[in-house]
Amino acid sequence: MPPRVRTLVLLLLAATGLLLAGAGQASAHAALTGSDPQQGAVVEKAPTQVSLTFSEKVALADDSLRVLDPKGKRVDAGDPANPNGTTYAVKLHSGLPDGTYTVTYQVVSEDSHPVAGAYTFSIGAPSQTSVSVSDQTAGGGVVGTLYGFGRYVSYAGFIVMVGGAAFVLACWQRGAGVRALQRLTVSGWLALTGATLGLLLLRGSYTGTGKVGDIFDLDLLGQVLQTKTGAALVSRLLLLAAAALFIAVLFGAYEKREDEEKRDLTFGLAVGGTVVAAGLAASWAMSEHASTGLQAGIAMPVDVLHLLAVASWLGGLTALLVALYRAPADTPVDASAVRRFSRVAFGSVLALVATGIYQSWRQLGSWSAFTDTRYGQLLLVKIGLVVLLVGIAWVSRRWTARLTESVGGRSRETEEEGESEGESEKEHAAARARSSASESGSGSDSGSASGSRSGSDSERATQLARQQAAKDAARQKQRRDADPNRFGLRRSVLAEAGVAVVLLAVTTMLTSTEPGRTEEQAKAATAASSADAAAAGALTLDMSFDTGGEDGKGVVRVDLDPARVGGNEMHVYVQRPNGRAFDIPEVKVAFTLESQDIGPLPVVPDHITTGHWSAAGVQIPMAGEWKVAVTVRTSDIDQTTVSKNAQIG
Repeated sequence: MPPRVRTLVLLLLAATGLLLAGAGQASAHAALTGSDPQQGAVVEKAPTQVSLTFSEKVALADDSLRVLDPKGKRVDAGDPANPNGTTYAVKLHSGLPDGTYTVTYQVVSEDSHPVAGAYTFSIGAPSQTSVSVSDQTAGGGVVGTLYGFGRYVSYAGFIVMVGGAAFVLACWQRGAGVRALQRLTVSGWLALTGATLGLLLLRGSYTGTGKVGDIFDLDLLGQVLQTKTGAALVSRLLLLAAAALFIAVLFGAYEKREDEEKRDLTFGLAVGGTVVAAGLAASWAMSEHASTGLQAGIAMPVDVLHLLAVASWLGGLTALLVALYRAPADTPVDASAVRRFSRVAFGSVLALVATGIYQSWRQLGSWSAFTDTRYGQLLLVKIGLVVLLVGIAWVSRRWTARLTESVGGRSRETEEEGESEGESEKEHAAARARSSASESGSGSDSGSASGSRSGSDSERATQLARQQAAKDAARQKQRRDADPNRFGLRRSVLAEAGVAVVLLAVTTMLTSTEPGRTEEQAKAATAASSADAAAAGALTLDMSFDTGGEDGKGVVRVDLDPARVGGNEMHVYVQRPNGRAFDIPEVKVAFTLESQDIGPLPVVPDHITTGHWSAAGVQIPMAGEWKVAVTVRTSDIDQTTVSKNAQIG
């Protein structure tokens, strides 16, 4: 591989690694939309059960829902139940004492991604608790990183394997005998097979404990095999066995067939290969985004078509790049093959646009989700990369046209040079023959010596022939590489491949990010819950903050109950932008009634648990529109104050 290509590939891999590292923990695709008791609620008597409502159906294990008392002891009894649709409940022991209780949950959403979280409620009055939920993660840590890498490799392997085979079959059948293309396609098969086996082993730990030691737990593997994702991974392995046979026929026996047999074999390989490729694509569609939510019956075949179009375009592009750089000098990829691939790529782009528009509508649901949700922001990045890729492809089409125009004249020049070189070679052969004859006639008394020299002369002639063939091949490759049109095409295709690597990384991140429609539904449910609490006399204020330091962004929520004149119960919650609770060194609240020049009335709440502070008996002296200011300090020097006005009393 040329140094320039090697350097660019390393840079692209580094960029991909940074993108994957920036993805962080896999976002949940099922969101908690309600609970009973509600987060931060103070109930007068102990409830008989705790119920959680999610935005979609989830899969639970025996240990999925837990309720812990202030000392960290479990107080839930029995396995979780599913009494109604997307609501799941767990019974509690009777006679629970007053204090703050912590509810933790770890489930698997219907589209295969783990969901975890925790919140607190109190019986009688809030209390100190020893429970820490700061390490309550799902799909994170070393196992989460390995699982994310396995997903990327599986997508890349599928694209390279399917796209490489399609390029040979549909665009350049002579490429079936090119060793570099054979290695490329087989490498895609090996990558997809290895990644699928790895994902199958990692799955149990990824959705459960997150421990590296549980990767080879056979009990967990048995549980995974009974899930929808496990069935999809096993189906993928079975289809890969069929794909191996397809690749063996394509690269092993295809070139040896006669033209008529080759036509029949081409038809059979095209039909069989399409079925196998569609089945492999369906193994993703049946277990991820497309299998849940709105119009799943339409979304799954659309997702299959989308994946096949991606493989035909980006995988074929990779095969073309390899052919341009690594094909033998005597089997260069010709302009007609590039032209055929250009037509295939154009059709693939049309399919991508059509299916992408449908998927965007289905996953986002509104224009605002493009900018207000992480999924929408990543989708904008993906759209930008696709537009850039299409622009570079247009440049490649221009180089292809120029290459086609110049190939006729160049082929005639090559023929003339070949004839001249052939005549020269004939003269050299005749000279060598005359020299050999004169040596053999030098005397009969040297017959035995002449016989021994004849063998060495034959070996020398063979060696010279090999050297001449190598020189001819080098000269042919040099002449081919010197073609400015072919050189321009190689550079533009290399640029396309570079953008495609980053595009694949962004696409992998999209598949592990909560869809915008789900995120907005969760926000709407939270807002409705806050509105219900406000209607009942409670006040909830959400304020975003940014102290400017490391880990300084988040959201602070102030709950005031009953938000009346006199004594009130106040709870303060601090969360990261992704909704996960976290601790900061200091939180202070101040109430100011500017119309009456009252305040600020400072309140310093007590720390209860991770991301939760509380204060009882907060006195509001009179009704009015109060300014509620919250000061948050995230380090010794990073601090900010955010505020909102609200009617109290």
